[in-house]
Amino acid sequence: MFGHGAPAVLSVIPDTFTFAWIVAILFATAWLLDERGLAAGRALAAGTWALFGLFWLSTVPYFAFEHQSYVESILALVGFPASVYAGYLLYDGRASLFTLTRAIAIMLFIYLPFETIPAFTVGGVAVPEPRRILIEVVATQTGALIDLLGYAPEAVTSREGYEAAYSWTLDDGHTVIIHIVLACTGLGSMAIFGGLVAAVEAPLARKLRALAVSIPLIYVLNIFRTTFISVVSGNQYMHWYPDLVMTMFGATDPYRVSFLISDRIMSQLLAVVALIAITFLAVRELPELAVILEDVLYLITGEEHDLTEALDLPREPTNR
Repeated sequence: MFGHGAPAVLSVIPDTFTFAWIVAILFATAWLLDERGLAAGRALAAGTWALFGLFWLSTVPYFAFEHQSYVESILALVGFPASVYAGYLLYDGRASLFTLTRAIAIMLFIYLPFETIPAFTVGGVAVPEPRRILIEVVATQTGALIDLLGYAPEAVTSREGYEAAYSWTLDDGHTVIIHIVLACTGLGSMAIFGGLVAAVEAPLARKLRALAVSIPLIYVLNIFRTTFISVVSGNQYMHWYPDLVMTMFGATDPYRVSFLISDRIMSQLLAVVALIAITFLAVRELPELAVILEDVLYLITGEEHDLTEALDLPREPTNR
């Protein structure tokens, strides 16, 4: 996880998912303490925010050197001071940040089981790990869309041993294999919206409407994304400025250029735009989300924003 020369402090941090579980449990505990009116909840939440910042800092080497993602590296790097600042503001009296605290706890509880629960057997029945189920479903639907577009790559076993990869043979005989992994399923984005919606206090009907306009849209757009990346990478359609791209990403394989452009640049930037647009749709259905968004904007800009007025949201939402 950690690159050579990583700061010594990062070397004592537990593995990524253990660390994430610790953060999730501490956030949830702080939430429960605060619900009971105990001052310890605020102190614990503030301290956990600082820990959450350290978590993001610990992921920077992975995103930068292994995952080769500028977008995720920058977000992880920014996540460190932003999280520490959130903890400071919460401890200093910005109680609205408890809603964001709850949201992050729920996001992690949605996401982490897919990363950490192994396959198991119950009553002689083998139950596959959750990640395998989700990955193979997405891979199957991606393959179906690829077929509809008139392409016919060979379905092969992925590096994880799942039925979740496609092998493309180029005109020069070189084979490019595109793997569908958990990061390709849209789970992270769906967990974000699930956590946000669950964290706010609002009638169930409007929460369900917010989920209805966000989760299915994320899932469908993600299938388009995986199909786009697979087709472009498998056919080398974006083999543009290979020397420059390989230098930018520290890559050595020229056959990865199309993948780096289609995924690490285009898809990730478009994903940010899509999430902003989906957030707008969700907040129209669930105006209570504006409180969380205003806190996030305050962390970024240091200024207060009234999104209820800016987006013309109802100030007294009804159950309709």
